[in-house]
Formats: sequence, C-alpha cells, structure tokens
Amino acid sequence: MIDLYTAPTPNGFKASIALEEMRVPYTVHALSLGAGDQRKPDYLKINPNGRIPAIIDRDNDNFAVFESGAILVYLSEMTGQLMPSDVKGRSEVMQWLMFQMSGIGPMQGQANVFVRYFDVELPDVIARYQNETRRLFEVLEEQLAGRDYLCGDYSIADIANWAWVRSYKWARINADGLKNLMAWDDRIAARPGCQRST
Repeated sequence: MIDLYTAPTPNGFKASIALEEMRVPYTVHALSLGAGDQRKPDYLKINPNGRIPAIIDRDNDNFAVFESGAILVYLSEMTGQLMPSDVKGRSEVMQWLMFQMSGIGPMQGQANVFVRYFDVELPDVIARYQNETRRLFEVLEEQLAGRDYLCGDYSIADIANWAWVRSYKWARINADGLKNLMAWDDRIAARPGCQRST
C-alpha cells in the first residue's frame, strides 16, 4: 500500500497517474498548498524540501520517496512496469524523463507563475518562459513523429511530460501546428488510468 501526499498540480498528477496506470493500491493524503501543509513539520519528515508529491511505501518499511521523477522511477522498479528492462531502452526513457524535469517543468512552471500569479505583468519575462516552453514542445513534436509515444511504448516518460503538456493553455503556450504533440496529448488523455487520476 502506498500513501500519496499530493495536490492538484502537474507534478502531483504524475504520481497519481503512475499509481493508476500500474494499478498499485494507494491512499491519497491531500495537502493544501495555500494553507502551507507542505511546510508543516510532519510533512517535512517525509519530504524535507517541502514540495509535493511524496509517497510512503507501507510495504517496504515505510520507505519515503520525494521528487516526482524519483517517485516514477521507484514505482516502475517496484512493479516492473512502464520502464524497459534493457539498458538502452531504460536510458531512453530516463532521458525523456529528465528532459521534462529539467526543461518543461521549470519553464512552463515559471510561465504559469508570471501569467497567473505574479502581481505585476512583465511581458518580456512572460514571453521568455512561454517561448522556451514552446521550443521544448517542438522538441517533443519532432520526437513524436511517426510514433505513438515518446520512446515507442508508453512509459513513465510519457506520464511525466503529459502531466505538464496537458495544461499548456493555463500558461497560454501556443500549440499551433504541433499536430504530433496534440495527437499524443489526446491519446494519453483517453487512457482510463489518466482519466481516473486527473
């Protein structure tokens, strides 16, 4: 049994999508980010960085895992699902997972902040993050040419990237002309596990 500590954000959805897709039993502990639940002492014992999501694996000595990408890898290794077993295949999935974590997440996340939550409108700053997110989307567009999923078969790389791409309108990212990406977005959105988790 997994305890999932989360909130409805792209990073939070990564963990719930993976748990649903892998059919791992879990209990949700919803945190209110606005109320600062992620900074409370009890939660900091689970995730010292004070971010969501985090999990506790009750069947493995109450082992805690934080950072959304680390959670995806842990669940894949625990279940033997959504990660190739060969070295090259695993590396390819890990590359596209890291692409999301180092690129799309930070860039689109900053676009979200400056478009939606910042007190003063800063057009140059907004454009910088929107344009870089669009560039990263174009990288995904090229990777998806002629394939249904980023690494051939559906994997945690798709989960990680889709959790962010699906909310591109929230950050007002221009997705015009990205037909491969939008088809992939629709394809993953239609998966029952994704529908149950978001």
